[in-house]
Formats: sequence, C-alpha cells, structure tokens
Amino acid sequence: MAGHAAKHDYHLVDPSPWPFVGSLGAFLLAVGAVGNMKGLVGAEHPLAFMYGDGSWGGLLLGFAVVLYTMIGWWGDVIKESRKGDHTPVVDLHLRYGMIMFIASEVMFFVAWFWVFFEYAIFHEVRLDPGLAQWPPAGVETFNPWHIPLMNTLILLLSGTTVTWAHHALQHGDRRGATLGLIFTVVLGVCFTSLQVVEYMEAHFAFSMADGGNLYGSAFFMATGFHGAHVIIGTVFLAVCLFRLMAGQFTPEKHFGLEAAAWYWHFVDVVWLFLFAFIYVTFG
Repeated sequence: MAGHAAKHDYHLVDPSPWPFVGSLGAFLLAVGAVGNMKGLVGAEHPLAFMYGDGSWGGLLLGFAVVLYTMIGWWGDVIKESRKGDHTPVVDLHLRYGMIMFIASEVMFFVAWFWVFFEYAIFHEVRLDPGLAQWPPAGVETFNPWHIPLMNTLILLLSGTTVTWAHHALQHGDRRGATLGLIFTVVLGVCFTSLQVVEYMEAHFAFSMADGGNLYGSAFFMATGFHGAHVIIGTVFLAVCLFRLMAGQFTPEKHFGLEAAAWYWHFVDVVWLFLFAFIYVTFG
C-alpha cells in the first residue's frame, strides 16, 4: 500500500478522487466550449450566461475544474515521492510515461503539419480558383526574418538555459539551477508576448466568416497550438522553479525538472520545423 513498507518495487496508489473530478472537468470544459462556439441555449434561457452563444461561463467553469484537478493530482504525486513511494522502478516508469506522452504530442503536431503540407503541395489541383496557388492570392504572409526569427533565437536560447539549470542541479549548484530556470521562464514569456504581437499584426484571418481561408486556418492552428504548448511549458518550468526554491529537488531526485526540460526541448524542436516549413519554405 502507498506509504507503507512493501515487499515489491511497485507503488499501489491509494483511492483517489482525481480521475472522477478530472473526467467531470473535461466534460464541463467540452460542453462549455460547444456552448461558447455554437450556443446550447437561447439568449432568454437562465443558463445563457453559461452556455449561450459567445458565453464564457461554462468554458471557464470547466477550465477551473480541470486546473483544480491538475493541481491536486500532481500535488498528490509530489507527496508520494516525498514519502518514498517512488522506487527506482516507479521512477523508471514515470520516465516511460513522459516519453509516451511526448510521442503522442509529436503525432498531434504531425497532423497539423500534414494538413499544411497537403494544402501547400497540392494546391494546383484545388477546385477553388482562389486556392490554385499557395499562399492563396491576397494573403500577405509574415516576413520570417523579423518576429519569427526573433522567436526562434529566443527558444534556442531557452533550450540552453534549461539545460544549464538541469546540469547545475545535477552537480549540486542550486544557484545556477535557479538562475537557469528564471532565464528560461522569462524567455518563454518573451516568446508568447512576441507571438501575441505577431497575431495582432496578421493580415489574414483564421475563420472564413472573417475573410480568412485555408491558409489562415492552417497557420493559426499549427502556430497557435504550439503557442499553447509554450505557455504550458512555461507554467511547468515556473512550478519547477518554485519547487527548487522550496528545496524539493535534489541532485539525485528531480524528475519533475527533468520532465519539464524534455517537454521544453520538444517544444523547441517543433518550433524549428514550424519556422523552417510554415514561415520560410511555404510562407
């Protein structure tokens, strides 16, 4: 049992409410998103502020429950680790789990790249005359050597700073690890800020209702989801920074930071592909 001496190397978790609460949060988030985009009730309905067209109440409620689940569940995992439940075998399996998660994320981005490449490479056979060239006529794309290049340099630099933080912790240099994480978090915020500026300056739209086309939808889906991953990674690293400052990481036991570094390097690599193909080659 968890927290007790066991005759095996595995961790049998205690009963937990988080799977149920997380499922409820995901359901509320999905229903809230549908209500926000399509409207599940009329404007006169008492729940219009939650699930009416354009309403954010249901979406925010679902997001709050999911966020609460994440904090509580990961908090329990940290407590289990500090109680000694994470044996070398469990620690290895945590690594396997993170590797499989990143592999699933790779396939997620393969889908967006596939969509963009299909549009870009086979544009000549489109029935719509407006899509017979790529980018479509009238689309003013971004100059890849301005903000996109700056963001590329920022992410490459952040990859070095997170590696610095990891290696510093491995060698017992807590000050170096702290500085490395601070720099990485700041660089992550800088990337997101520049991407917001870039989106504000875009001369094409995401939705056809706003005058957009396939280029806009493919571009914003690919870069937007990457931007969301940057925000997630920045929060991940910020939590690791707080845990490091609280003394919860040691040179021997710091998988949370290691997993965050893996995730950040994955985000860096995806951006390099985005920059090379979506901005430079087919932009």
